[in-house]
Amino acid sequence: MADVQAITDLLFSPSLSINGLITADTVTFVLDRLQQVRSENSPLRVELNTQGGDADAARRIALELQLFQHHAGRPSACVGKTNVYSAGILILAAFPKEARYLTRDTILLVHQRRLETTLQLNGPISSCLQIVQEQLELLKTAEKLEQEGFAQFAEGSSLSVEELTRRAKTNCYLTAAEALEFGLIAEILQ
Repeated sequence: MADVQAITDLLFSPSLSINGLITADTVTFVLDRLQQVRSENSPLRVELNTQGGDADAARRIALELQLFQHHAGRPSACVGKTNVYSAGILILAAFPKEARYLTRDTILLVHQRRLETTLQLNGPISSCLQIVQEQLELLKTAEKLEQEGFAQFAEGSSLSVEELTRRAKTNCYLTAAEALEFGLIAEILQ
């Protein structure tokens, strides 16, 4: 992003600001803002500062951002500011590497999705097996979706999906400088 005005607009006049916890309400907010950006026929400039949140909500937001980029035919970019944690990585990954930026203070947190649940079995063994199989399929699907998100984030970088997955098992914190060094972003904006 060599255009000074485009950098200034991204840093100080975003068309969409996602700040705080990602929830189902964030999806509604993003959909409303995207509709406004479409109606104004303006570029999509996303500011992202989040401690994470609902991974499914983030996946939906990422999908909408990708659809916008694919169909709008307008410039799009995202700048992560201060914190882009957890589910926020899915949103950042919705942009191609060349449209991803961070401010110098930004910390990224990439980790595997956490799950806390109790599985209670009560009844005939065949019914219990069905419950276990359903839960196993749910976990397999969640893992597949997670891998797709990691692949999208790692695309075009020096990190393989396998290496990113390995790092994500133990909470992978990356500074903006490290993200640039790995080729996960286009540039650090100051």
